[in-house]
Amino acid sequence: MITARELNRASLSRQLLLEREQLTIPDAVRRVVALQAQHPASPYLALWNRVTGFAPAELDAAFAGRAVVKATLMRITLHAVHAEDYRVLRAAMQPTLYASRLGFRFADAGLTPADADELVPELLAFARRPRTSAEMQAWVEERLGAEKKDGAWWGLKAYAPLHHAPTDTLWSFGFRPSFVAAGTGPVPAGRAVDPQALRTLILRYLAGFGPAAVADVAQFAMVQRAPVREALCALDGAVEQLQGPDGGPLFDLPAAPRPPADTPAPPRLMAMWDSILLAHADRSRVIPPAYRPLVIRRNGDVLPTLLVDGYVAGVWRPVDGGVEATAFHSLSPAAWEGLAAEAQSLRALLSDREVEVYGRYHHWWAKLPDTEVRML
Repeated sequence: MITARELNRASLSRQLLLEREQLTIPDAVRRVVALQAQHPASPYLALWNRVTGFAPAELDAAFAGRAVVKATLMRITLHAVHAEDYRVLRAAMQPTLYASRLGFRFADAGLTPADADELVPELLAFARRPRTSAEMQAWVEERLGAEKKDGAWWGLKAYAPLHHAPTDTLWSFGFRPSFVAAGTGPVPAGRAVDPQALRTLILRYLAGFGPAAVADVAQFAMVQRAPVREALCALDGAVEQLQGPDGGPLFDLPAAPRPPADTPAPPRLMAMWDSILLAHADRSRVIPPAYRPLVIRRNGDVLPTLLVDGYVAGVWRPVDGGVEATAFHSLSPAAWEGLAAEAQSLRALLSDREVEVYGRYHHWWAKLPDTEVRML
């Protein structure tokens, strides 16, 4: 049996959050599977938390050279992944992308999945070089008419294998994206599950976030549980089964690290939407249940958090003069000292980019309870 605290330490270890490591940027991204990238700055802050001597220019170069790519993938949200992982991760996501993007607004425009499969190759040919969103919408309007443009583009921009193209902005990408064809070969059509791709995703997920239950894998990728169970059965021998804290089954790679429960976990200032907060169905692995509604808002925003002893202990935001830390419970002097050291390092990173990153989300702080607030 594995305890809840041992689960916490296992995931932190695999996410490079017990100790920063000296890795190339593509290797670091591959180790942690994927970086949440809804906010352009978040992949940078995620790697700063994980890589020794992280230099933002190195991630700039990885994006520019397409060694790391940004695209709609797991949970139908933006992720940054190793370029060589993109094709198999997208193939595993195919049924989810098909079901989510070819219904609703796409169907309301009078379009069918067959229309999407016919349009995608032409769209990718147009996007052989980077195209702005306006150019892509104009292309769709030329073929389908103004009345179908919005619904068609809403579906195609996630269903088609498109990468976000880096632009000349602070964090490689702005809030008005440009797109470029992924260039990964033939595009799968339809809602069929690719069993091999799903098995690969599961193995990558367990390496980065395990041990995990079927529900955790399904949560991470937003895929149905039945195919996940089938894939795990097919991986018999490549994975082993453990008993979780609640007595339920967990799966893991036999040689994957599982540090002892008393392994020290240093303080960290986590990025918005950091994957460690979202990768499990049971988010108490990292977020105490009482704090979950404080850091994961109803509209989907996930605030930048303080990680203390491996668990969320509050939130942080850059303000004029420093980093403001809001703790949800009393912290030890040693924890505050560690957070202050992290804040000093973070301010140095932000000073060359965007001193008050995430400023558009400051309205959430008015909704936080009265707790201890310190300027770091």
